[in-house]
Amino acid sequence: MSDTTSGTTGDVIGEVTGDASGGAISGTTGGVTGDREANGGADRPYDVVVVGGGAAGLSGAVTLARARRRVLVIDAGHPRNAPATHMHGYLGHDGVPPSELLATGREEVARYGGEVVRGAVVSAERLPDGAGFRVVREDGAVVVARRLLVTTGLVDGLPPVPGVAERWGREVLHCPYCHGREVASRPIGVLSTGPLAVHQALLWRQWSENITLFRHTGPEFAEEEYEQLAARGIAVVDGEVAGLDVTDDRLTGVRLAEGRSIACEAVVVQPRFTARADMLAGLGLHAAELKMAGEVIGTYVEADAAGATEVPGIWVAGNVADPKGQVIAAAAAGVQAAAAINADLITDDVNRAVAARRA
Repeated sequence: MSDTTSGTTGDVIGEVTGDASGGAISGTTGGVTGDREANGGADRPYDVVVVGGGAAGLSGAVTLARARRRVLVIDAGHPRNAPATHMHGYLGHDGVPPSELLATGREEVARYGGEVVRGAVVSAERLPDGAGFRVVREDGAVVVARRLLVTTGLVDGLPPVPGVAERWGREVLHCPYCHGREVASRPIGVLSTGPLAVHQALLWRQWSENITLFRHTGPEFAEEEYEQLAARGIAVVDGEVAGLDVTDDRLTGVRLAEGRSIACEAVVVQPRFTARADMLAGLGLHAAELKMAGEVIGTYVEADAAGATEVPGIWVAGNVADPKGQVIAAAAAGVQAAAAINADLITDDVNRAVAARRA
C-alpha cells in the first residue's frame, strides 16, 4: 500500500504502493469497447498489447504511443490501490487521488493515438512463425500483438483477522514510506504473523513513539529481538488478536481473544503479495517465490532490469515483477520496459526490411 490523506484521526489512509492494475482498464476514455478482432487481428496486429491499466501499463503505453507504435491497453479495472483516496511519494502528484492519476493517464494514451479497452485477459498464446501473440479477453474478443507488456499487478493476501480486510487501505497499513507521515505520533499496532514482525515494529518506530507489537500467531522472538524492542520502547503483547475495534467508522483499538482491548489508531500487517500471472501460464511463464529474510512473502514474475522475461517478446513491469514498488517506481518501470520493447521492434523492423529488399 502507499499513502494517504493527512490530518487528524479518522482521515482515510489510502493504498498506493505500486501500479494499480488488474489486467484491464476502467473507463473508455481514448479507447473502444467492442470486439477488437477487426482492427487487431493477424492481418493488422498491434505492435504492443499492454495487459493492465495501472501506472506501469499506462506509462508504458504512453511511451510506446509517442514512439508511433500501435498500442492497445486492456485493463480489468481492479486496481490494487482502489481503497486509496490520495497517494503520496509521487513527485509532482502528492495528494492526488489514484483514480485521478489513472484517468489522466488514459487521456494521455488516447492523445497519442493509443487505445484503451475494458476487459480482463483470460489467455494468451504464441502464434507460429514469429507472428506474435494471440490475446483473448473474457468477452471472447481476440487481438494479435507483436509484443506483450504485462502490468497486471498483484493481490494483497491479508491476515484472517476480523476487521483487517474492511479497514485495509484506511487504518490497516503496510508501507511506512507510503502511510507513515499520515499516522505519525499516533498509537500504532503491529500484527505479528511471521518472522518479519520485529523488523516492521522497529521500522515503524521512526514514525511513532507509541508502537505495540502483538505476538498473535507469529513465531517467538529471539532474546536479541526482545532487547531491541525494549531499547526502542516498543511494547509486546502476548496472545492472539480476535479483531479490531471500530467506533464511528474509526479504528480505536485491537481486541485480544482474552477480551482486553489495546488502544490503536492504525494497525500494520504483512500481506502476502500474489502476482496476477495466471494469464501467462499458457506462454510458459510462472510466478516465482519472493523471499525476504528467508521468508516467502509472495510471488512475482522474474525479469531483467528492463522487464524482459525469459520468453522472447514478453515484458513485465510494475508490481507483477516488483511487489514492493510504489506507484512512481511502477510508472518508471513501465517507461523502461516500453523503451526496451520499442528497441526490440526496431530490430525486427530492420530485419524485415532487409529481408524484403533482398527478396
